[in-house]
Amino acid sequence: MENNWNLKTAIITGGGGGLGLATAKKLKKLGTKIALLDNRQEVLDKAKKQLGDEVLTYELDVANLSQVNQAVQDTASRHKSVDILINCAGITGTTNIKSHEVDLDDFERVWAVNVKGSLTTFKAVIPFMLEQNYGRVLNVASIAGKEGNAGMVSYSASKAAVIGMTKSQGKEYAETGITVNCIAMAVIRTEIVDALPDKQVRYMTEKIPMKRCGTVDEFASAATFIVSAENSFSTGFTYDLTGGRTVY
Repeated sequence: MENNWNLKTAIITGGGGGLGLATAKKLKKLGTKIALLDNRQEVLDKAKKQLGDEVLTYELDVANLSQVNQAVQDTASRHKSVDILINCAGITGTTNIKSHEVDLDDFERVWAVNVKGSLTTFKAVIPFMLEQNYGRVLNVASIAGKEGNAGMVSYSASKAAVIGMTKSQGKEYAETGITVNCIAMAVIRTEIVDALPDKQVRYMTEKIPMKRCGTVDEFASAATFIVSAENSFSTGFTYDLTGGRTVY
C-alpha cells in the first residue's frame, strides 16, 4: 500500500514541542498536512515559525470535547480529510512521592490529560476516519505503563490505561481500515531531560541495556512508520522504544 503522504492530514496533540513537534517536522517533510493541538499558544507560535504558516494550530484543552471537536472539524473542512491522529499530549503530575501521599486533584489532572485527552481526540476524529474507511491512530504511552515507576503512580496508572484503551480500540475498529496502536518509551532526550542534572539522567538510563536515552528523532521515525499506510496489519499493539528494557 502506498503512503501518499501528500494526500494525508495529521493531527498531533502536544504538538508545540518535544515528541509532537519532532514528529510533525518529519511528517511535513514527507508532504503531510499538519494540525497541532497544544494548551500553550506561545509554543504553538514557535512551532509554526519552524514548520511554516500553512500549519494549523489550536490552543485548547485536549480533555475538552467541545474544543477538540471544533479544532478537528476546522481541520477537516480546510484539508478535506483527517487521516492520522498522534496523541503526544501528556503530563507526569507530582512525582517522587508514595501512593498514600498523592493528591487526588493532581491524580485526576494527570488522568484528564493522559487518558481522557486521548479518548476525547479519538472520539472527535473517528467519524471522519470511518467515513473514509481509513485512519491511523497512535497513542503515546510509556515504560511506566508496563512496569510501573515507583514515585509516579498517577503517571504509571494513566499510561497503563492508555495501553489498555489502545488494545480495545484496535480490536473494535479492526475491520474498518483504521488501525490504533501505541508506543511505550523509556527516557527520550528532550529539553526537559537536558535540563536535569547528569546524575539524574544516569539514574534514569541505568536500567536501559543501551545505556542511553532515546532521541526525539528516533521517536519520530518509529511514529512515522506506525502511522504509515504500509503499516496495515498491526493494530492494538504496543511498540517498544526502550533501548531493550522491555521486550514484551
